[in-house]
Amino acid sequence: MLTFRVTAKVAKRLKFPLEPNPLASSGLLGDWYANLLIIRRQHLLLLVSEKTLLPVLMPAKDLASFPERLPMALTEVLSNIGIPAVKIEAELSEMTRWSFAKTASRQVLGSMNDFANMLEAYMEDRAPLLTQAIRLATCPCSPLGMDNPLRATTTLFGEQAPAKVFELGFPTITDTH
Repeated sequence: MLTFRVTAKVAKRLKFPLEPNPLASSGLLGDWYANLLIIRRQHLLLLVSEKTLLPVLMPAKDLASFPERLPMALTEVLSNIGIPAVKIEAELSEMTRWSFAKTASRQVLGSMNDFANMLEAYMEDRAPLLTQAIRLATCPCSPLGMDNPLRATTTLFGEQAPAKVFELGFPTITDTH
């Protein structure tokens, strides 16, 4: 079971009923927050894990289908930060049913606002959305005690943060502290 906690902007466009008392998400990453962004004329959906603040970026086209598209985008992010396929599959198996609810954490929303502001600058080089998401995942976040979502996520999955994240057209991150 997965609960999407959507901003008012997303809820208005989706027109799906919001669950007043949603069940807690059963996956390791917890509930997912979703916000709609328009950056450099691109309509994007920013999704963030409530537990680790791991960001995932997707085109906002066909907004109503984003719950079906999240597993593929999440798989790309998790595999690029070193999460083994068997652990990714276990997380995805918890994402087959979902509900929608209002946002509940101002800390997560604040981190999403920080990510949106950083993304404005990052998008200048027109790197793929996967690259942008992993860039955001390496940024320190106050709700994580100034740790970053990449390390919080790898730790949650019982893995070590990789020394080199990946190479997709920008300098490789060699220190995730």
